[in-house]
Amino acid sequence: MLCVLALGSAHAVQIKDDKGRTVEIRSQPQRIVSLLPSLTESVCALQQCERLVGVDRYSNWPAFVEQLPKVGGGIDPNIEAIVALKPDLVLISTSARALDRLEALGLTVVALEPRRLQDAKRVLGTIGEILQVPPEQGAAKTWREIEAAVDAAQQSLPARVKGARVYFEVSRGPYAAGEKSFMGEILSRLGVRNVVPESLGPFPRLNPEFIVRANPDVIMIGNRSMQDAVSYPGWNTLKAVREKRVCAFDVAESDVLVRPGPRMAEAARIMARCLAAKAP
Repeated sequence: MLCVLALGSAHAVQIKDDKGRTVEIRSQPQRIVSLLPSLTESVCALQQCERLVGVDRYSNWPAFVEQLPKVGGGIDPNIEAIVALKPDLVLISTSARALDRLEALGLTVVALEPRRLQDAKRVLGTIGEILQVPPEQGAAKTWREIEAAVDAAQQSLPARVKGARVYFEVSRGPYAAGEKSFMGEILSRLGVRNVVPESLGPFPRLNPEFIVRANPDVIMIGNRSMQDAVSYPGWNTLKAVREKRVCAFDVAESDVLVRPGPRMAEAARIMARCLAAKAP
């Protein structure tokens, strides 16, 4: 929910963030600290990278952000380091514990954390409104490019891929991408079936036996730790494992795949390449 209010010669933007808080941004932010990689990437996709003055330790794209001060993780940021950067806006995840403390120190904080494709579209639009970037130059244009890339990726796939049953592991646990996560929704758009149903939530932690019983045709591992998935009990019995129908993405590809931001166009292309190579 967004509205722009006249405030003298400037504009104040009032938004309702993903924690249900109404936040007023009284002037166009020029010094931004971002504590979530997908939010960092969204700022830069809107051609506003130069407004970033600090990022979390995991933000690493585009290359510009590598030179910025790192202020800890999104869950455990370094409060003193953030305050020292004198930001006029802090972008933070809804799960971050530092929100109240940052606000108590007088900082403007907006909590945003997309989980589904529509969330990612909304968050991109919200950031565009906050930064006062016209939609046709920023959020709307970027989203059209994402949609077009997903459609093109689907059309590039051979007919044999349609209906293949896929398991996508987000991180060790195993934590999976369910049907209603943004990764699950991209898989659906590509014409394949997710073995993790909507009823389990967007990112459920599973018992490895669940995957053994589900017996997917293709396994995707978007895990930055790059640990061997076959170490789970019973996985060596899976046909997908025995027939090497497993895509274990490298760190750079995993970063693209697990971030619900402007690089979802590339994520769709990576998934499509895996399916074209591995689907039975």
